[in-house]
Amino acid sequence: MVGSSLKQNFVESETQTDPRTDQQLVAAINAGDAGAFEVLYHRYRDWVVHLAYRFTGTEDLALDVLQETFLYLLRKFPGFRLTAHIKTFLYPAVRHLSIGARQKAGRYQSTDAEQQALEYAAAETPSTHSSDLAAALANLTDEHREVLLLRFVDGLALREISDAVGVPLGTVKSRLHNALESLRNDERAREFFER
Repeated sequence: MVGSSLKQNFVESETQTDPRTDQQLVAAINAGDAGAFEVLYHRYRDWVVHLAYRFTGTEDLALDVLQETFLYLLRKFPGFRLTAHIKTFLYPAVRHLSIGARQKAGRYQSTDAEQQALEYAAAETPSTHSSDLAAALANLTDEHREVLLLRFVDGLALREISDAVGVPLGTVKSRLHNALESLRNDERAREFFER
């Protein structure tokens, strides 16, 4: 779960209600409309930072990935053509940047104070239901968990997941089926299927 300070950073003070589609925004950015890029940023920043947090596990790294992701997107202009859903386009970039950030952060040695903070955070126990579900999800393979989260947390269609992850549609369907079957058979997650 994303920490409270991160949530506070992304509370919508002014909801962006620009009626233009992502395609129209991309066309406007290509035509030099900087405000259109800002609308696109506000529309997808929460999704990007939450996805990055899932990969990195820390708020600081997730915010770094957010910045790098939109710099990556900005460099595509002018001339960028959006041929799929924007989440499908951004997902591989967020994933790659998150993995890189996590690996880079892993190279640094933690201090004693940081180690104690990690131990204290680990000692805090979340609610039984969420910890049971988290444990059941952690028991899945990375590929199964990735497809499951993209489908049910991020709301991507199966074809979009296929494009984002770079595997055939049949593989996505198989991974999703196997992930759901594993969760159904896991005692810790069974109650979520009985509702």
